[in-house]
Amino acid sequence: MARSFPAALPAALSGANLHLSYGTHEVVHGVDLDLTRGCVTALIGPNGSGKSTVLRSLARLHRAETGAVSLEDVEDVMTLHPKAFARRVTMLSQSRPTPGGVTVRDVVGFGRHPYRGRFRTSDPDGPRAIEHALDITGVSEMAGRGVDELSGGELQRVWLATCLAQDTEVLLLDEPTNHLDLRYQMDLLDLVRDLATEHRVAIGVVLHDLNHAATVADRVVLLQHGGVRAVGTPGEVLTTELLSEVYGIHVDVHAHPVSQRPVCEPRSRHAAARQPAPLVPHHAQLGRIPAEHAQPAAV
Repeated sequence: MARSFPAALPAALSGANLHLSYGTHEVVHGVDLDLTRGCVTALIGPNGSGKSTVLRSLARLHRAETGAVSLEDVEDVMTLHPKAFARRVTMLSQSRPTPGGVTVRDVVGFGRHPYRGRFRTSDPDGPRAIEHALDITGVSEMAGRGVDELSGGELQRVWLATCLAQDTEVLLLDEPTNHLDLRYQMDLLDLVRDLATEHRVAIGVVLHDLNHAATVADRVVLLQHGGVRAVGTPGEVLTTELLSEVYGIHVDVHAHPVSQRPVCEPRSRHAAARQPAPLVPHHAQLGRIPAEHAQPAAV
């Protein structure tokens, strides 16, 4: 079943007619993008299509040649003081250095920097925001541990908690599931979904895994050659015809039998020639008997 979101609400963060360059080489050409409260917007597309560059532009980390990034009440975010912008928008980038000698609570506390004065004062709401961020990301129990003791999945949750401690209305995530095992990938996607649905955060996320986009997103933006090729619900964008054209490889798409969400399966050159491995009888597995020697049970 497809999720719905209030399309009539104004965008919390928007990019309009964004043209973005590296030096003299323009890599993004006239992209429009809206992020709405309570909605997860996934940016997908081949390598070099401009996904991360667009996200960095929304975070004021890459200035547009033309076009503008705006908030509901601010026509151009470049006019805001950095701390004022950080109270509204935060971004979790692909990689961050792991500090040594500091605890999880200390790192999450770094997220309060937009609210603090020069000498880390005047942040009466800080303790509440930090505890809230620790709680909803599930890292409260490790608050006293050193961050250099954590696994990759645990550390990714801590960085996400640091972003949430900023108490912003917009969260930008650049490939947050990279380098995580299956459990932590699903945990993080569930958390992203909860932040949108339960806490009404506007979320923009760059994803390489098409099935992750189908699982978590309300809206999918497919980029190709620095422009928007398609935008819509996962069911509208994640189609065999469109994905096969954009990625240059055949992608089978079918509906999941329970959720009815799109399931994307890229087809390799060798897929048709390979036969599925025969199922090993359960009693053969238990007795560690090779399948070809397993005998049927006596009756």
